[in-house]
Amino acid sequence: MYQNINKELAKIFNNMSHIYEFLDDKFRALAYARAAQIIEDLPDDIRNYVATGKINDIRGIGSHTVDKILEYIKTGKIQKYEELKKLIPEDFLDLMEVPGFGPKTLKRIYEELGINNKKDLIEALKDGRVAKLKGFGEKKVQNMLKGLELYEASKNRLILWEALQIGETLLAKLKQLKEIKNIELAGSLRRRKETIGDIDILVSCDDKDRDKIINYFVNLEDVKEVLAKGDTRASVIIKEKDREVDLRVLKPEEWGSGLQYFTGSKEHNVHFREIAKQKGLKVSEYGVFDAKTEKRLAGATEEEVYEIVGMQWIPPEMREDRGEIELALKKNIPRLVELEDIKGDLHCHSTWTDGFNKIEEIAKFLLENYKYEYFAITDHSKAVKVAHGLTEEDVLKQIEEIDKINKKLGFEFIKKGIEVDIMLDGSLDLPDEILAKLDWVVASIHTHFNRDNTDRIIKAMENPYVCVIGHPTGRTIGVREGYPLSDEIFKVAKETSTALEINAQPLRMDLPDMMIKKAVEYGVKLVISTDSHSLGNFAYMKIGVANARRGWAKKEDILNTYSWNEIKKFIQAKRKKFGVKV
Repeated sequence: MYQNINKELAKIFNNMSHIYEFLDDKFRALAYARAAQIIEDLPDDIRNYVATGKINDIRGIGSHTVDKILEYIKTGKIQKYEELKKLIPEDFLDLMEVPGFGPKTLKRIYEELGINNKKDLIEALKDGRVAKLKGFGEKKVQNMLKGLELYEASKNRLILWEALQIGETLLAKLKQLKEIKNIELAGSLRRRKETIGDIDILVSCDDKDRDKIINYFVNLEDVKEVLAKGDTRASVIIKEKDREVDLRVLKPEEWGSGLQYFTGSKEHNVHFREIAKQKGLKVSEYGVFDAKTEKRLAGATEEEVYEIVGMQWIPPEMREDRGEIELALKKNIPRLVELEDIKGDLHCHSTWTDGFNKIEEIAKFLLENYKYEYFAITDHSKAVKVAHGLTEEDVLKQIEEIDKINKKLGFEFIKKGIEVDIMLDGSLDLPDEILAKLDWVVASIHTHFNRDNTDRIIKAMENPYVCVIGHPTGRTIGVREGYPLSDEIFKVAKETSTALEINAQPLRMDLPDMMIKKAVEYGVKLVISTDSHSLGNFAYMKIGVANARRGWAKKEDILNTYSWNEIKKFIQAKRKKFGVKV
């Protein structure tokens, strides 16, 4: 087993939701969709909630759902789900995950064209039959084909959060072997790329212990298939996501050079070896050698591998050959932001809109589990009807509730905020007199993704009450590409003292790393936020920080590494700039 069974159970409930929607049972579809999200986002294994009796306390999980959870824990399957799968075409369950291929759309195609498999559906999309259906048209069909292309491409890679959970779980199991001297994730996962192909794990040990470690690895219960097994490496397919995991075993004296080599990137390593060659050195995964005498000069640690080539050690997230080698030669690598630097989360949702927890529950959870000094409730504004967005009257009522909770807590831990929608013309969904009453305003786009939205964002940044632009590119990895934005965004953000968000939701990671780097170069302040909708989501801060590090962001670049008084000065400075009395 992995850390928990929440993901696999959530997947079943999500599929049941899709099937019920296909069958026009809206009530059950909504119930199972909600249950799926709640379970996936739980901070602990669902079995622990069952064992402690807390399963019945989880809001949104009804008694019928609890029965199915217990059935799954006991038998490994849910009979009702097995029955439901027989009521829809086999290919459709996977297709329902593809943008534009929801249950309702597939049902219409099934009923009106008699199509019941993926192959025939793609043909019908391409030959014009689907476009002729009422409410479809050529543009919708092209978007469906594009969505399918993105989905197929994304299936070959894991998003960072998933890969990290799998990798760290395997690491924890391997660490139980006392024979292992060093162990680390390598490759693109160590560099924290937003999507990951295969998972690489490096270990070092004495020669006599190699066989034991490799045998232990290939016999883990997580392993579905052994692809290769040798003296220094093994490759397996694990059950989770059918992903390949490679284990490489190094000698202790090779640890640093092997870790550097197998971390990559390829471009970084090529450039690194070129510099080494100019200095009369030869670098490989086995060590750093004198090119003439072949005498071994370094290799036990990464630090000495970089040092002997005349460089400062380079954080793995920077190793993409984007100028980091030149900085390292000058001993000018910055101290990148770290998770411990974060003082609060400034984007999360409660039961007032589409969140799963009450404000007081969130506050207590954060106080117990994080060393945060503050956090902001930023529920949606009224334009986001699907999330039951807040009206002006709702915002005022929520302000009163937050005041009461803060009084109970004994300090102003909860900051009053909103995620206000940026409308098509760039105006905001709530009036300034309401925004002026809030501590923190996130302005975000949730509509019209198929256009350049630079104009909308610029106009929003020119509002004196907007503190930060939420998920600025609007992308969803493997689902929707971000809309085009010009570099004017960074210029105006700097001029207006508006921060840009690094949204840590695993499918967003928005801003992307290259845009983070550009924001840093422009001197724009950034905010790393989790956009949490449940308690488990707050853990995403880890990958948000990793993404910031890939963009070379330092502690001082990230606004929520500052105290609230310092953030308040940032907010007031912007308002003064626009002539607002503070």
